[in-house]
Amino acid sequence: MAEIKCPHCGQVFQIDESGYQKLIKEVRDVEFHKELEERAKQYEELQKKDLLLAQEKAKSDKERELASMKAQMDSYKSKLAEQESKQALLLQQLEAKKDAEIIKAKDEVKDLEHKIDSLSKVAEADKAKSLAEASKKVIELQNEVSLVKKEAELQRKNMEEAHATEIKQKDDAIAYYKDLKLKASTKMLGETLEQHCEIAFNQIRMTAFPKAYFEKDNDARTGSKGDYIFKEDTEEGAELISIMFEMKNEADQTATKHRNEDFFKELDKDRNEKKCEYAVLVSTLESDSELYNAGIVDVSYRYPKMYVIRPQCFIPMITLLRNAALKSAEYKNELAVVKTQNVDISNFEGELAEFQEKFGTNFRLASEKFQKAIDEIDKTIDHLQKVREALVGSERNLRLANDKAQDLSIKKLTRNNPTMKALFEEAAKK
Repeated sequence: MAEIKCPHCGQVFQIDESGYQKLIKEVRDVEFHKELEERAKQYEELQKKDLLLAQEKAKSDKERELASMKAQMDSYKSKLAEQESKQALLLQQLEAKKDAEIIKAKDEVKDLEHKIDSLSKVAEADKAKSLAEASKKVIELQNEVSLVKKEAELQRKNMEEAHATEIKQKDDAIAYYKDLKLKASTKMLGETLEQHCEIAFNQIRMTAFPKAYFEKDNDARTGSKGDYIFKEDTEEGAELISIMFEMKNEADQTATKHRNEDFFKELDKDRNEKKCEYAVLVSTLESDSELYNAGIVDVSYRYPKMYVIRPQCFIPMITLLRNAALKSAEYKNELAVVKTQNVDISNFEGELAEFQEKFGTNFRLASEKFQKAIDEIDKTIDHLQKVREALVGSERNLRLANDKAQDLSIKKLTRNNPTMKALFEEAAKK
């Protein structure tokens, strides 16, 4: 039998060994589960905050990129309209020039024919001149007419060839700008979607993901394979995160598959077979869809841990999932530390006072950490609130400055400055 003294009332209780062990187990389970639930709740709230911040950043980056692409598109449209206008003007000029040359050649032919008729009449009227000389002149004139006709025909052909060449050059220019416009709209710049994503990753690999694995999925032993696999391990060698990527461009669509959801089932199968945690479809399909154009789309209601993104969200998506995994690993490590710090009470055979002292120490340490984490969260919230207030104040000052600038006039500027007022009045009279 063991004696237990109540720390509040001082009353002493007698308890056998089984009751003693049961009491210890109940105290340990209640406190541990309470602590575990609180930490899980904090972890879930932080995850939600990180996800919201990442989504807002991705949305902001997308809006800036869309604005830049819109400016490029407007520039291409302006150049295309200018080329089409120049081509139409050139066609009109060539047509007018060709008509003028044909009219001129016809007039020359008519003049020569008129001369032939005149000479023929003269030859008949002047019997004194030999018919041979008149015939010779007629033949010479006929040859001259034939030569002029040939030159006119040759000139016409040359003009048509030049005209056709000019039209071909303009058509090539129009095709170039149309092709440039199409490529700019998908931001591929002559690349495939896979090449675009691989280049985008390799540009920041050494700075952002120096220890990550990102390679083509070449293992088709199960009958199918994805496009790329991203993996990263912790310092201890455990897997931190793994993502199966599938890239689908507009040009990849078939008669039976031309929507994003047509590829969900196969992507989920590849994810499970390659033992990846997440599945991400990078797609330019359904380019007019407001749902997919909004940014990162969570389709886990169809298949677990699956997302659909546009190419511009490729790097932000990896960063978002990786940061979430880092936070998860951090909290798991903290829970492991807490577990090691909580002494296994079942091994105690000593006095209950020793148990209370050690348990109190561990509880105090955990409470201090919780309080410290709460204090850090409060500081972060205060800092973000101050930043928000500063931004709001800055926007208000900019608006007031703009209103003052719009209300500014020469009359107000020279109200108390007669010298400047006189100079402006004199300049206005001149």
